[in-house]
Amino acid sequence: MNTIKSYFPGLLLASCVALISKGIALIFPSLGAATFAILIGIFLGNTFFKSSIYANGTKFSESNLLAYSIVLLGGTITFQTISLLGGHGLLFIMLQMTGTIFAAIYLGRKLAFSQNIRLLMASGNAVCGSSAIASTAPVIDANEEDRGLTITIVNLMGTVLMLILPLISLFLYQQDTLKSSALIGGVLQSVGQVVASGSMVNPEILAMATIFKIVRILFLVVVVYAFGRYKQKSTTSIQKQSPKKMVKIPWYVIGFFIVCFFRSIGFIPEFASSLMHSISSWFEIIALAGIGLRLNFSHLLKQGNRLIVYGLTLGTVQVLLAMALILLLF
Repeated sequence: MNTIKSYFPGLLLASCVALISKGIALIFPSLGAATFAILIGIFLGNTFFKSSIYANGTKFSESNLLAYSIVLLGGTITFQTISLLGGHGLLFIMLQMTGTIFAAIYLGRKLAFSQNIRLLMASGNAVCGSSAIASTAPVIDANEEDRGLTITIVNLMGTVLMLILPLISLFLYQQDTLKSSALIGGVLQSVGQVVASGSMVNPEILAMATIFKIVRILFLVVVVYAFGRYKQKSTTSIQKQSPKKMVKIPWYVIGFFIVCFFRSIGFIPEFASSLMHSISSWFEIIALAGIGLRLNFSHLLKQGNRLIVYGLTLGTVQVLLAMALILLLF
């Protein structure tokens, strides 16, 4: 009972931050609740709510709720979505994701970031932002600080791109549905950012961009497993005496895949899928609030300039790569 009580203050605080963020997002819908949740969390966690009484609850919010959010996300998409894009659309996504991963690893190495941060940035930008980072972190043995820093920078840079991409699509593609959707859905990190950005253009682009984004999410299990193997090989090459271990996929990534399968075969009805989407969204915002509340701002400032350069450069590469692939494939 005492253990349960220890979670309550931090969980309540993270939930309040999420609720406030959702409210502010109604006034500024283009920015989204995720960005506000992280920023408000960072401010409060480093000023008024530094007490250790909140630690258990914010950690539960950061870890457990984000895991539940990932599982529920599986109930909102189907494998059949892939067929809606056709061969060129699928090829675009695979090349875009591959290019983003290699760019993230290369740029991170040039900027002298650790391997874990490089891999977390690669998964977050290539797949689905916070959810991908949370799924990758345990597989590569990333610590809480690395996860918090990368989630913060990926969300902040994603917000910047969310506002810029509709303008680029208007200028380059005159709101052509397929090309604009590929740009928005192929670059932005989170589903919420894709929805917000697509909404700034028109309903057709919103719908198609969301499909591009959902297909990227379907590759989550593949990316997590590949990064686990990559980290394992790089570690054993340094410590040749270490026994080879099996890559353990986090339970919530497996859960995501299973729930997605049930949704694909029609076992999960539409109303249940909508409910799962809503709950998943709330869990994610509360989790992001928890991440902000636990993030050490002084450490963020120490890494700040390099992280911002990393995020901006990687985002620029993603946009340029998407533009080149759209020119070649569509």
